[in-house]
Order: sequence, then C-alpha cells, then structure tokens
Amino acid sequence: MRQADRARRSLLNVASCGAMLLSACAHDVAPTAPPQTLKDLPSWTATDGSSETSSTSATGTAPTWAQFFTDPELQDLLSRSLRNNRDLRLAALNVEWAAAQAVQREADLWPTVVMGLTGVRQSVAGGKLLSSGSAGVQISGFELDVFARLRGLSEAAAAQVLASSENRRAVQIGLVAAVAAAVVALRIDDEMVQVAQQVEASRADTQRLVQLRVRQGASSLLELRTADAALDGARAALAQAQRQRWADLHALGILVGEPIPALKVPATGWLDRVGAVELTPGLPSEVLARRPDVRAAEESLKAAQANVQAARAALFPKIVLTGTTGTTSAELTNLFKAGTWGWSVAPQLLQTLWDSGRNQAALSGAKTAREIAVAQYDKAVQTAFREAADAIVAHTTWKVQMQSLVRQDQAEQDRLNLGRLKFQHGALSQLDLLEAQRAAWSTQVTRLQAQAQAAQTRIALFKALGGGWH
Repeated sequence: MRQADRARRSLLNVASCGAMLLSACAHDVAPTAPPQTLKDLPSWTATDGSSETSSTSATGTAPTWAQFFTDPELQDLLSRSLRNNRDLRLAALNVEWAAAQAVQREADLWPTVVMGLTGVRQSVAGGKLLSSGSAGVQISGFELDVFARLRGLSEAAAAQVLASSENRRAVQIGLVAAVAAAVVALRIDDEMVQVAQQVEASRADTQRLVQLRVRQGASSLLELRTADAALDGARAALAQAQRQRWADLHALGILVGEPIPALKVPATGWLDRVGAVELTPGLPSEVLARRPDVRAAEESLKAAQANVQAARAALFPKIVLTGTTGTTSAELTNLFKAGTWGWSVAPQLLQTLWDSGRNQAALSGAKTAREIAVAQYDKAVQTAFREAADAIVAHTTWKVQMQSLVRQDQAEQDRLNLGRLKFQHGALSQLDLLEAQRAAWSTQVTRLQAQAQAAQTRIALFKALGGGWH
C-alpha cells in the first residue's frame, strides 16, 4: 500500500508541474482575436444623396431570399434547387464529415475501457500443465492531457466544423444568387427572341415591299439585294438568340437539379422587380461580419491557433496511464470466487529525447499555417468590403442610367414609326429606313441588356451582403 501511495503522490506531482508549465506558456497558446475587424472599415453612404426608406436598415438586418425574390415562379425554382443541387449536397456532407472528425478528437480526451476474458494453458518443467484465467476491464494508453495537446486538437476540429458549416451557407447563398441570375438571363433570352422575331417580320415586310416596287420599276435591284441581306441577317440573329436561350435553360436545369420546362410569360416590369429593395444611407459595414466567407475564415483562424497549441504541447512530456481491474485464478471454475479480485495501475512519463526535429518542424508548420489563416482572414474582410461597396454603388447608379435608356428607346421607336410612314409614301429611302431600324433595335437590345445587368446587380448586392441572414 505504501508503494501505491508513493506512486499516486508522484503522479500528482508530475501533474502539478505540468499545470504550472501550461500556465507559464498560456499567454503564447491562447487563441487570439482576429487581426482586423469590420468595425475598422467605414460605413457606406448612398451615391445619389437619396434618403429613401429601406427594408435593409442601419441595424444590419436584411430580407431572406424569399423576401428578396418575390416572384412565385422564381421562389419555386429556388426551393427546388435547395433540395436537389449537388454542390449544396456536397457542402452538407463536408459538414457531416467535419463533425465526425470533431467527435473523434473529443473522444481522445476520455479513456477507452475494454472488457476481456483470457485463458492460458502451458507446460512447465517436469511436464506439468498449468492453467490460468482472468476476466476484467482495462484502460490502455490513456493520455492525461496535462499540456492541453488533445484539447487543442479538439478545439481545432470543432472550429473546422463551424468553418465547414459557414462554407455550406456560402454555397447556399451562391446557389440562390446563381439561380436568380440564371432566371434573369433566361427572361432576357425570351425578350431577345421576341425582338429578333419582330426584326425578322419587319424586314420580311420590307423585302416584300421592295420586291413589289422592283416589279413596278420604282426600286432598283440593288435595293432588293440590300433588303435580302437585311432579312438574312435578322434570321441569323434569331437563330443565335434561340440557341442562347436553350443554353441558358439547360444551365438553369443543372442549378435546379432537374430539367426545367419553359418559363411562364412574366408580368410587365418583371425584371425591374427582381430584388427591388433600397438601402438606407449609412448602412454599417459590420453587416459583413455575417457573410459566411468571413465567418469561415475566422473559424479557420481559430482552428489554426488551436493547432499551434497542440503542436507546442507535443514538445512536453506525455503522461500515459494503463490500468486493469478484474479477477484472476489458476482454475477457470474458481475465476469468480472470493479472493480472486485485483487491480493494477501503470503510469508512464514519456519525453522525446531525439526525433530528428519532427515535433519542432510540426510546431513551425502550425505557426506558418496560423499566419496563412491570418492573411486569409484579412483578404476575406477586404474582399467582402470591396464586393459590397461595388454592389452598392452599382445599385444606386443603375436607376439613373435606366431612366435615360428608357427615354432613348422610346425616342428611337418613335423615329422608326415615322420613318416607316415616310418610306411607304416614298419620302424616305430604303437606306435611311434600315438605319432607323438598326438604331431602334440596337437601342432596344441595349435597354434589355441594361435591365438584365441592373437585376444582376441587385442579385450581386444580395450575395455581397451575405444574403439570407436574420
């Protein structure tokens, strides 16, 4: 008993020394705060001096995707994509894998208890046979985490779970934005096809009119060939618009995870209502702290810091316990009788004397990984602010541009209608009419493209501000 007491006292002394050493270096291994916070960055202000009310206020709240994208058909496509998209499923599986790794690291902090039943029969000198048996439970190789090596690995794994979860949320926000952008592109394709059909029909009418005038001797063959070339160009543009529409429809099907039929004809002004929210001037930059890529970078930084703690602790001695308790007997029939119960404890203190610099290299690598994580966090913050600032500036300037384009489009359409009347009455040449048609249709295409870009900018704003948070 005295030897057992002395062993227990020695073990307590070693543990106390380890705790003192750990306290001494705690200032070096404790997790550090992120090197840069979003509070260091300025708030955004509107570029047009407006003071409109907004669903995105200075408190940092913002609408969810269901509130941001109010079109029922778009909402249905978004819901289906969140159920079926393969990339999102892969991101969710990565979270599950990281969680399983974290459970394993947490389990290392606790002893593993096994139960065994052993029987031995052997010969000894003189030809005698001896038998023995034992039954009981055993704890083998349990490491006392005096220097927080295992705790550091566990904290790193837990931080990786959170980082994976944020990455999954980033994939989800990116998917919502991608589906919305694909629907906008498909809507524009439908508009482009309609414009191309109108152009083809108008130039076919012009060609028939020129053919009639050629027969009557009022137009030359050169004018007819000009009308033929213009009609063929319109047909080629229609084929290109139809091909682009099918490509965008297939791309949308990949995002949603299932084939997509033709979309319904949208109501007038549908594009202008995609993500039609306004921002309050002075929106605080702290809202970017909710962006999943920023939060994932922060959790990765915490994991890197915890890995430094674990790598440093590996330089200190390890205290390993092996213990058993159970019964032992020379006869199996007497295995569970009184007087056969016993126990044993075997503590070990292990200190690496020479490992060719392996542990020191691991510590240096962990420190370098921490510096990489710091740089990645800084980059994530700066990228988030730049993307949000660009999206906000674009959002506030597109309105002015769109108003001008709408007025220009209306003026060109009026000019074309007047030109057609003059051409029918012989007061305008065919070349002048073609020029008026090109200008009108070019302006119409420019307006449609600008509408699409304005909608895409609002979608980018939703993504840049970490859309979908509460």
